[in-house]
Amino acid sequence: MQAQKETPWLFRTYAGHSTASASNALYRNNLAKGQTGLSVAFDLPTQTGYDSDHELARGEVGKVGVPVSHLGDMRALFDQIPLEQMNTSMTINATAPWLLALYIAVAEEQGADVAKLQGTVQNDIIKEYLSRGTYICPPKPSLRMITDVAAYTQKHLPKWNPMNVCSYHLQEAGATPEQELAFALATAVAVLDDLKGKVAAEDFPNMVGRISFFVNAGIRFVTEMCKMRAFVDLWDEILLERYGVTDARYRRFRYGVQVNSLGLTEQQPENNVYRILIEMLAVTLSKKARARAVQLPAWNEALGLPRPWDQQWSLRMQQILAYETDLLEYDDLFDGNPAIDRKVAALKEGARAELAQIDAMGGAVAAIEYMKSRLVEANAERIARIEGKETTVVGVNRWTEAAPSPLTAGDGAIMVVDAAAEADQIARLRQWRETRDEARVKAALEALRQAAASGANIMPPSIEAARAGATTGEWGNMVRAAFGQYRGPTGVSRNPSNRTEGLEPIREAVDAVSARLGRRLKFLVGKPGLDGHSNGAEQIAARARDCGMDITYEGIRLTPAEIVARAGEEKAHVVGLSILSGSHVPLIREVMDRMRAAGLNDVPVIVGGIIPEDDAQALRAMGVAAVYTPKDFELNRIMLDITRIVAGQEQAA
Repeated sequence: MQAQKETPWLFRTYAGHSTASASNALYRNNLAKGQTGLSVAFDLPTQTGYDSDHELARGEVGKVGVPVSHLGDMRALFDQIPLEQMNTSMTINATAPWLLALYIAVAEEQGADVAKLQGTVQNDIIKEYLSRGTYICPPKPSLRMITDVAAYTQKHLPKWNPMNVCSYHLQEAGATPEQELAFALATAVAVLDDLKGKVAAEDFPNMVGRISFFVNAGIRFVTEMCKMRAFVDLWDEILLERYGVTDARYRRFRYGVQVNSLGLTEQQPENNVYRILIEMLAVTLSKKARARAVQLPAWNEALGLPRPWDQQWSLRMQQILAYETDLLEYDDLFDGNPAIDRKVAALKEGARAELAQIDAMGGAVAAIEYMKSRLVEANAERIARIEGKETTVVGVNRWTEAAPSPLTAGDGAIMVVDAAAEADQIARLRQWRETRDEARVKAALEALRQAAASGANIMPPSIEAARAGATTGEWGNMVRAAFGQYRGPTGVSRNPSNRTEGLEPIREAVDAVSARLGRRLKFLVGKPGLDGHSNGAEQIAARARDCGMDITYEGIRLTPAEIVARAGEEKAHVVGLSILSGSHVPLIREVMDRMRAAGLNDVPVIVGGIIPEDDAQALRAMGVAAVYTPKDFELNRIMLDITRIVAGQEQAA
């Protein structure tokens, strides 16, 4: 007789694109295929509190997720999906109060009992300053809004997880396992310290039990599995010793996961299927540290936007592991294993040391700049190990010869967002504004402003603004006006690092070109648009600095006009632009047009990002001097390219 299986984790697919109606069709299709929960991806304007017709939204609408500008969009997104029966994860941070307000308003329209709603808002703004970049306000008011959401859900949505402490993007930014453990736990401590003043003492343990985590799992799957066991132990330790939570149920470490996207390769992308499977084992094999929900990337995400078939392939991987194997019939497979115990102990020791350092600095909010610099340095070391072949990446730095893949042959290997989707979204947004009750909207936004100013909980006026028909941009403008805007640290020091291996020939070339130019080669690195994935730009800027170039890098979220103006002011010899959101064509076109209009057409522009070859050809036709994609991992070669491009431009002049 076959042993009784445990109930498997939630199967999720992180999805959303183009428009709310297109994403709704995708969700219902995925649910019909056996997906057991929803994981909503929002586009960058929605994540950063802008309407789809804002200047900064140009080219970004519907690219990395679904645009939700108002109640009508949220209504369309969940059409024919009964929210009272659904478990929905929304990957949203700076605008989490607003998106949750819209979700509640739609649930009310559906006739749902709001107290029965189940799901999660990520609502972890601290990691946005460190790695993802979709913040709006300074850290302290942002922390306040996190705990406003938590306090509101404690009373009104008792089954809702008000925060998903997210270490996923920390690993994507280069974090070591010890850093991922420590920085995520320090964030949770900052939130719980603030939350203690907003809920009654008798309700605090239950509130702690609603805090969940969202983690990453990389290719070193034994270490990653040990990391998860370390998370379980450290979280239990913190809750018992720091907060006196005695009920073991509330100290349980609950987490969801998306396995690593950073390690997915453009070269031989079919190999990514094996990487995804191996990484999934890290968060499913150990019963003690098994994920509550798993979402897997698609094999072709390093090439572009996955198609529904690609997402189905990843879903089937989960279903086969859960239902065809005997994994769920056994107790923990690793309890008592001395090798595992030693690794877990070492990870906990390293994490405790980092936590002590952060605590000594005043906690996670005070230590943001320190943590950011540590991530940039760790990522630089990771890249150097790949460049030096100390770390093997199959198909990238070893075994690079391969037969052509039939999976990428011809058209249709990736999904292309409908070019008309942005115009359609903007047209519907403007129609929405014209048909709403303007007086009701103004009154709701004024109540929101007053709550922000007074310190009252931000959720009730946000829900009323959602019902009234306010837009994402209007909500964002209110919190920007109340709390101010913020530019996070770049983590790129002005001072060169100690790394010198392989740099001498490049430094000599930079010195030679600089001598001919009459001043140090000036390299302006910029990120136009709303893309906050700054890891690549940071590493390019840091390596250029170490090679002796004079760099200017001011971080994320710049308009093309601001970048071009800065290029003129700095008298840049070369401009490097990084875009990973898929909006490269319209944004680079605007930059090139503005460069010509400003008389800077003699300044070469280079571009990096997830850029399909057809788009790369289009960029070169616009006058872009060089295009780099994830396959171009050798930063020293890129530095030599930049030096040659500037030298060639100087000789041509």
